[in-house]
Amino acid sequence: MSPTRRDLLVAATAVAASAATAPLAAAAPDSLQAIAARRGLRFGSAVPWQAGGRNGVPLADPAYARLIAAQCGLIVAENEMKWQHLRPSPTTFAFGHFDAIMAWAEREHLAVRGHNLLWHQPKWLPRWLNDYDFGAQPHAAAETLLTTHIRTVMNRYGRRIASYDVVNEAVRPEDGTLYDTSLSKALGGAEPTLDLAFHTARAAAPDAQLVYNDYMSWEPGNAKHRAGVLRLLEGFRRRNVPVDALGLQSHLVTQGPDGTASAAQLQGEWRRFLDAVTAMGYGLLITELDVRDNHLPAAIAPRDRAVADFTRAYLDVTLAYPKLRDVLCWGLSDAHSWIEGFEPRPDHAKRRPTPYDVALRPKPMRAAIAAALAAAPAR
Repeated sequence: MSPTRRDLLVAATAVAASAATAPLAAAAPDSLQAIAARRGLRFGSAVPWQAGGRNGVPLADPAYARLIAAQCGLIVAENEMKWQHLRPSPTTFAFGHFDAIMAWAEREHLAVRGHNLLWHQPKWLPRWLNDYDFGAQPHAAAETLLTTHIRTVMNRYGRRIASYDVVNEAVRPEDGTLYDTSLSKALGGAEPTLDLAFHTARAAAPDAQLVYNDYMSWEPGNAKHRAGVLRLLEGFRRRNVPVDALGLQSHLVTQGPDGTASAAQLQGEWRRFLDAVTAMGYGLLITELDVRDNHLPAAIAPRDRAVADFTRAYLDVTLAYPKLRDVLCWGLSDAHSWIEGFEPRPDHAKRRPTPYDVALRPKPMRAAIAAALAAAPAR
């Protein structure tokens, strides 16, 4: 059927609207995505849905949206795919906010990661699920609830999403054991619950990358957390659970007045952990990179320099592993970071945890990320 005049007008209007919001620097050779691509990597960021976005842009700050589109090759929704946002009740889904992020990403030619299909901690599940009555056959009811959630989400987006954090943060940092939830209690344990999530995800999307995502890190005090993650990964392999990669959240925390000496001390333990993960055949992703500038001076120049040096040291070690293909920040601008609200500095100096400041100006951390990407071994 030939297009009508109305069809042509609608198409022309859509093209014009897309051009009006398209980032001028999307193909800039010095963007972080372009630098990453030259080494066979991708660079991306978390994106929040914000009330007030217009013209199909899911953020109220259009300049920030342009920055993300210009610097990134992929994005992940900060909160909008989590159960608390996506699943208001046992029988309903609320896809509107994530659909808006997805549509914007596709217009900007950005790949999208799925985060997450199961955050295995009670405090991050909706209240209705924590209080849910699974009835006389709790195992069957819990299985239906979990598998329906995963299938519904994955079937909706199909091949439009090629990588999912299937399970998020199932390991207790303090002792390395697994959390229990209402689902795991009904299903007979945490391991069967996590296994079911991954098997369901594989059946729904046979070609997708299925990721276990957690925030174990290289800082002191993380040894038990790392050991618990390794035990979980070993169990997945032993039970033939279809897990493809480990997501390294990388919410870094500086350790000393300049960050450099502590980074050198931390690298050995981190390498041993990554060696153990990759020896099991898992891929790697940096999924949520940002830096809490603890124990650093309030003065901006030395603080930014220390954050940049700490970031570079971490990335140099982690990017040395060829199985790592994606690097995502958890936000590109200090104005849109979760950290200030979550853990403000005791001295009340505003946190500076991301590559760009509140005015969207690049900081030394941005240069450190660019340098680390450029120096990474080619994939």
